[in-house]
Amino acid sequence: MSEGTHASPPLLEVKDLVRHFPVRSSGVVRRTIGQVRAVDGVTFTVHEGSSLGLVGESGCGKSTTGRVITRLLDPTSGSVTFDGRDIATLSQKQMRDVRRDIQIIFQDPYTSLNPRHTVGSIVGAPLEVHDIVPRNEVLTRVQELLERVGLNPEHYNRYPSEFSGGQRQRIGIARALALNPKLIVADEPVSALDVSIQAQVINLMEELKRDLGIAFLFIAHDLAIVRHFCPEIAVMYLGKIVEIGPREWVYDQPHHPYTQALLSAVPDIKQAALGGRRGRIKLEGDVPSPINPPSGCRFRTRCWKAQDICAQEEPPLLQISPGHQAACHFAEPMDQALESAGALGTRGTITSN
Repeated sequence: MSEGTHASPPLLEVKDLVRHFPVRSSGVVRRTIGQVRAVDGVTFTVHEGSSLGLVGESGCGKSTTGRVITRLLDPTSGSVTFDGRDIATLSQKQMRDVRRDIQIIFQDPYTSLNPRHTVGSIVGAPLEVHDIVPRNEVLTRVQELLERVGLNPEHYNRYPSEFSGGQRQRIGIARALALNPKLIVADEPVSALDVSIQAQVINLMEELKRDLGIAFLFIAHDLAIVRHFCPEIAVMYLGKIVEIGPREWVYDQPHHPYTQALLSAVPDIKQAALGGRRGRIKLEGDVPSPINPPSGCRFRTRCWKAQDICAQEEPPLLQISPGHQAACHFAEPMDQALESAGALGTRGTITSN
């Protein structure tokens, strides 16, 4: 995030992070014929005890970013500095100690827990692998963790299939807490849950962040959830961050056309209460392939503001206000964007919600 808004150095600093996946030809001799540019130059920071929301459409590279930071995937290039140490180049053996401080909560609670293991063995496994507590104290620690996330500590001997989706995600959170991490990467932790359960899980993570001082990288596509949980927001599109800043600025004064289109689709409760309607920007066309992204600005093929310069030059992240940056040659406030989308747009049209 922005420099100058925090007195202490960042806990996590990601700089020019790149992760490409090779595309291979079929046949006996498989050659690399291209690259999927899933993450293509991402930069942000997360400070101790804070949280950054990473949002965007499916396929934009946000989950890949999270997996590279936790080193479940190796980066193609770039740096990931955690607690003053660049972990992007560490071997898996060297990562062992770092993994105590960086944990991940997976999206699907139904597939992230081994159905053949009891809850006690799932939550207790990190404790045994890292030798955190004596073996005869593992059960006690597991029960403490289960109680901490709102589950019955006496259910440690049950299997994941005996729990609901929300309870399984709480088990995943307990497993992530086992090593007292400094940072948790939450990869769409509530998207697979019923809406009635989502708020409960979010409230639990908010409580953990407050009480334990854990920093979060919160990955999601639901803008409403991220707004309540994260004081800082980064918006991704096709492998790049297009807007980043404090939530008040990103939500109330978005300047990038993509952010504006996303937010225009979110119901405005305040406006509805006053009996008004907000215009909605509907984007036309599909997201381009990350194998062959557009030249210049990657959003230009769906942007109503696109001009020749957008195809020729990639817009850098420029400061709009303190801590607020947007990557657009024609960045402008939301009200002006709604007007231009309606008057000029061939790729973006404006309708009434």
